[in-house]
Amino acid sequence: MNQQHNEEFGGGIFARGEKNDAYARYFTGTSYLNMLSTERLAIYNVTFEPGCRNFWHIHHKGGQILLVTAGCGWYQQWGAPARALRPGDVVNIPPETKHWHGAAKDSWFAHVAVEVPAEGSCNEWLEAVSDEEYNRLESSA
Repeated sequence: MNQQHNEEFGGGIFARGEKNDAYARYFTGTSYLNMLSTERLAIYNVTFEPGCRNFWHIHHKGGQILLVTAGCGWYQQWGAPARALRPGDVVNIPPETKHWHGAAKDSWFAHVAVEVPAEGSCNEWLEAVSDEEYNRLESSA
């Protein structure tokens, strides 16, 4: 995908949504959130500006599935190398797995996030992905 700027990027096949102010404290950079479904299953479209990434976090009990819809991004599990993400990629994140995901430095990025339902499920937000860790990644995923 060619780099797109600010208002040009709608968030892929779904509307970009509003600035993700409710969770901004868990992101480096700006993200946008569009709630696609809150009935029976939580499904979100999350859009990341270039260089934006969420903090390390763990989905307790249920896990999460990411469906990449636009741009170039990264996914990394704790202790493993980062995995480049492009449209059409699917990431199955098992419960209790420390991880982060976000945009490449030079690309917008969007994914649909599906929260796997489980009794007592919750998210635990941890430390930020350091600039040193992130800057070791290639510019484009």
